[in-house]
Amino acid sequence: MASDSAAQLVLAPMEGLADHEMREVLTAVGGYDWGICQFVRVSGSVLPRRTFQRICPELLQGGRTRAGTPIRVQLMGSDPGFLADNASTLVELAPAGIDLNFGCPAPTVNRHRGGAALLEEPELLHEIASAVRARVPVHIPFTAKMRLGLKDTSRALECARALEAGGVDALIVHGRTKVDGYRPPARWGWIARVREAVRVPVVANGEVWTEADYAAIRAESGCRHVMLGRGAVADPLLPRRIRGEATGGWPELRPHLADYWVQVCRRVLPEHAPGRLKQWLGLMRRAYPEAEQLYTALRPVRGVAEVDALLRAAGIPVPHLEKEAA
Repeated sequence: MASDSAAQLVLAPMEGLADHEMREVLTAVGGYDWGICQFVRVSGSVLPRRTFQRICPELLQGGRTRAGTPIRVQLMGSDPGFLADNASTLVELAPAGIDLNFGCPAPTVNRHRGGAALLEEPELLHEIASAVRARVPVHIPFTAKMRLGLKDTSRALECARALEAGGVDALIVHGRTKVDGYRPPARWGWIARVREAVRVPVVANGEVWTEADYAAIRAESGCRHVMLGRGAVADPLLPRRIRGEATGGWPELRPHLADYWVQVCRRVLPEHAPGRLKQWLGLMRRAYPEAEQLYTALRPVRGVAEVDALLRAAGIPVPHLEKEAA
């Protein structure tokens, strides 16, 4: 499709899915202007620097992935003071940006007044954004990611205005409520209502799996900027096709699969590494028949050595990893 040079494509924070290794691979494939890491949970303490660096290792390399894509750090919590204090620590690490999480729908998170649970309290959203804004220098991008509400959309505009008044530079709006979970469809028309209610830029997010979805979310929301979530993991080449670039399909992705497997085996216990690869392939089945075939072959496999052998048999150029992962 035709490219809009001013439009930004953003990689979403996806807890349990878009970890550091996945961010490295997806940004190496290309097409992203920036992204956000998984959330850092803030609750009643000032976290040490190493916690931020563990969750966002990009902080150890200038706030960017190996491919040079800026990755912002996301904070989640409900205490304005502690969020502000942790933002001060984070600022010392020179992040590519700081984001606030008001979108996570996970019950374990919401029970502890985190993520989307706060969307019933726009006054608190304003207090949090204001407290963090006071600690974040203007040269560091400061954003917030929100859903449309907890149970319904009745306070969506109020929440968006509260965050804007609190000083965020932009809003990222996932077109679902907390109770919607990830069930389609996403309410792109409601993202348009939020965009019309605020003056800061709005990034549209939710249910973008294809180039047609991208065109549709832009048309319906009126937003120029779009965040890609699970669709980015399912089809790593999607952002480049959106930009009108030629791509090489599955053969182009094979070295990136090998890179991901190597990274996972270096950082994850051997008994957990195969599951990470299967999770990715399970999503990629939506876009690539070759991923379906590989997923089917790998599904019963538990050991690193067996996965290694099956990958090589599928033409994926992995080195010998058994000893390194053992």
